[in-house]
Amino acid sequence: MQKKIVLSLALCFSLVSLMIGGCTYMQNKTAAAKTFPLKPITIIVPFSAGGGTDLIARALEKVAPKYLAQPLVVINKPGGTGTIGWNELASSNPDGYTLGITALDLIVQPLYGPTKYHYPTALEPLVQISNSTFIMVVDAKEPWQDVAAVINYSKEHPRELTFGHSGIGSTGHIVGEAFASTANISLRQVPFRGASEAATALLGKHIQIAFMAPASVKEHIKNGTLRALAVSSKQRLTDPALSHIPTFTEQGLDIALNNPNGVAAPKGLPPEVKAELGAAFKSIISDPEFKNMIEQLGGQIEYLDSKQSEAQWLDDSKKLTKIIEDTGILERIKEQKN
Repeated sequence: MQKKIVLSLALCFSLVSLMIGGCTYMQNKTAAAKTFPLKPITIIVPFSAGGGTDLIARALEKVAPKYLAQPLVVINKPGGTGTIGWNELASSNPDGYTLGITALDLIVQPLYGPTKYHYPTALEPLVQISNSTFIMVVDAKEPWQDVAAVINYSKEHPRELTFGHSGIGSTGHIVGEAFASTANISLRQVPFRGASEAATALLGKHIQIAFMAPASVKEHIKNGTLRALAVSSKQRLTDPALSHIPTFTEQGLDIALNNPNGVAAPKGLPPEVKAELGAAFKSIISDPEFKNMIEQLGGQIEYLDSKQSEAQWLDDSKKLTKIIEDTGILERIKEQKN
């Protein structure tokens, strides 16, 4: 009888040990699997608060905790047409805790001359989020109802009209210079530190024209303080509040340029961290709440994964090189920078 009791107790102790060991193993396995992210992730916006790129980051910030289990913290680093923010991103520790929003300017800036980093190779894209366009806007009190009216006025009043953008050599600057070159008119450009400053200057009548992302001017167009004359995309926007705006090509001008936005990291991310971030951002972009926010900003979701984004960067670089060389914009921008 005593032997049976001893055997039973030994068996119980063995089972308990196995259970405890199994639980410990599972806990260790779970802890090992969840090694990233363990703290908030900083996401650098290389433009001022309130602009289209910043608003995309704010939309990410709102939805991200559901998929990353950690908050995204948006930090604005405006200046240098994005180069200040991207310089900081490129020099950051490639541990996944510092990311940055990308825009077409990331491709453009190295085309004008040496930058501290060659961003397409110093950074690696994680995802492309959306594709946007540029809207040519004027104050609603101005008499111009279409692009042709602006062209005619400018020809009668050479170099009287000024256009604003978010920095020398920015993509908004390129669209403005492309418009002037294609229309064979002379406009004076005025750079600002960000899109919100350019919009304020336009509303204050310090400039007459601006080339802006939809997110920066949509509400002004809706409430009637700004009038939209053209979009730089090949097709009209699908947003009901902006779908009435004709493209440049519809108005006889060969101008077509989009502005893709995405998320990038410093080169050298650990593969498992890159995979974790890539999967999380894919889920964020697919989230109905996030999609709705981007559409409300006048953007259109266009997801690309890391490899696809990298290929897109190469294609955009070739396209932009041709645009700025064929139109003579490169030399003008170099002169204006100097």
